[in-house]
This record gives sequence, structure tokens and C-alpha cells, in this order.
Amino acid sequence: MERIQYEVGDMVFAAEDILNDGGMPGITEEEGLIAAAGTRGVVVHFGVAEMDETQEIYLVQFENGPDGNLGNPVGCLPEELTQEEPVSA
Repeated sequence: MERIQYEVGDMVFAAEDILNDGGMPGITEEEGLIAAAGTRGVVVHFGVAEMDETQEIYLVQFENGPDGNLGNPVGCLPEELTQEEPVSA
């Protein structure tokens, strides 16, 4: 297995919009937005996909509001995450 890219406690950002795949509680839209690109989060766990054990999955809690509260953990693929802070416009 490849080296784990992110460790528990690492701060990450959504590299792209993270959308609901239908399994996220509290989001009614099937393709509803969970975290917009650039949203800050923290890795709370990691593992591998059940169907493909070569595919890493990271559980990330993204900030979900101006007060910085963390939302429910979301399963993310490595390519959906980055540690580069987004550039403010």
C-alpha cells in the first residue's frame, strides 16, 4: 500500500467542491454541497475503501460556518484534498 498522505490531525482544504453521494445525513439534495472548494477541515481518521483496498479514504470534518464549527465527518479521496491554502481574491 502507498504511503498515507495525511495523518489524523492534519489540516486540509477541499481541493474541489465535495458533493453528497447520497449517504450524508442532514443534506437533502442528492448531489448537495458538503464543502466548497477551499473549505478548511481536519483529518479525523483514515483507511481504505471496502471495494478497493488500494484506494485511501480520509474522514475529514470541514468547517461549516463563520464560527468555525466542524461538521460531520465526510469520506474524501486523496485527490479531493490539499494542504495548500486557497488564495484569497
